[in-house]
Amino acid sequence: MKGKDTGKMSRRRMLQTGAAFTVAGTLSTDAAAVPPSKASVYEALGVKHVINATGTVTVLGGSVMPPEVVAAWVDASKHFVNLLDLHDKVGERIAKLIGIEAALVTTGAAGALLLGTAAVATRADPKRIARLPDTAGMPNEVIVQKAHRTCYDNQLTDVGVKLVTVESATDVSRAVNERTALMFFMNYLEADGRIKRAEWIALARKHNVPTLLDAAADVPPVGRLSEYNNQGFDLVAFSGGKALRGPNDTGLLLGRKDLIEAAKKNTNPHCGTIGRMMKVSKEDMIALLAAVDRFVHLDHDAEIREYERRLDVIEKAVKEVPSVTCERVVPAIANHVPHLIVDWEPKRVKLSREELAKKLATGDRPIQLGRMHGTGDKGVLISVLTLQEGEEGIVAERMQQLLKSATES
Repeated sequence: MKGKDTGKMSRRRMLQTGAAFTVAGTLSTDAAAVPPSKASVYEALGVKHVINATGTVTVLGGSVMPPEVVAAWVDASKHFVNLLDLHDKVGERIAKLIGIEAALVTTGAAGALLLGTAAVATRADPKRIARLPDTAGMPNEVIVQKAHRTCYDNQLTDVGVKLVTVESATDVSRAVNERTALMFFMNYLEADGRIKRAEWIALARKHNVPTLLDAAADVPPVGRLSEYNNQGFDLVAFSGGKALRGPNDTGLLLGRKDLIEAAKKNTNPHCGTIGRMMKVSKEDMIALLAAVDRFVHLDHDAEIREYERRLDVIEKAVKEVPSVTCERVVPAIANHVPHLIVDWEPKRVKLSREELAKKLATGDRPIQLGRMHGTGDKGVLISVLTLQEGEEGIVAERMQQLLKSATES
């Protein structure tokens, strides 16, 4: 709600402005010349703000932390605590909030994958932990479907394991042996593989092999935080910096208590471990706890209505351009929120989708578009999940302007 400026400055505004003063004061003369009261810490560095119409992608910073999460982070920064104790207490609280057995705050979903793999390879054995990534003599093979191989494979192989690729249930039965440490499943690629989640779990149970699921961007809905563990996955990895809106460098490893405890022993603050460099600060642990607490108590129906309202604004504007069509899609697994596909007849609008994206990404207020898995290849995709207040109007105006200017009369 807007009101008259009383001259008083909120604590949050004071922190923001103070940060801008500090950064501007330490930079070059040109950067410092930007009025501190009007420049963010990024602008003071000469880095432009981006209107994020792509979604919760890491390259754009994941998402923006809500005020209560920022406040928790700031409060946590004021004191020293024992990190081992904090890991335990935060994990217990998060597990209780979600309704699962155990939880560990990690350095992103990527960190959760690495620590989950280290946990099943070492099973908390100090001698094994100290040897990683030398896995000789340990269970060191991870079974994964060919369709689930991605650029995130390194998070597993960095531990020192070998990936064994399969395509069918028969392949799995042939691949399992005394060296098998884990069966890994990439959740958003379920439809691309021949073996679906339920069958994968059943095969793992049949052969007594632990399972790890990468579900990094797979909330909302909120129930998925516990759903996959309840289905039978031993370990599940989520990003803390996407829809949960915690710090972008945080993640969650959820699942069996014995494996979570083994994962803890492979990471900071323990020395001589493969995860020593994967430090989760006391501030990040508290902030992610606050983010999870907020997320599980959020009115998600109201959130969806707000996303639909933002889409309405953009759709109404672009459909004023001749031949432009719009379609709403909700990806089945990752980024499971309403998106807008905008398309047009190339004979009427002389602008390719690559040209439109490039033009939107230039100027003082760059607008970044992207494509999420499960949304096809038609037109351009608009995500409103990460738009800030009022930015849907800017996106609508810019897109309408560019499309209209390329329309032949």
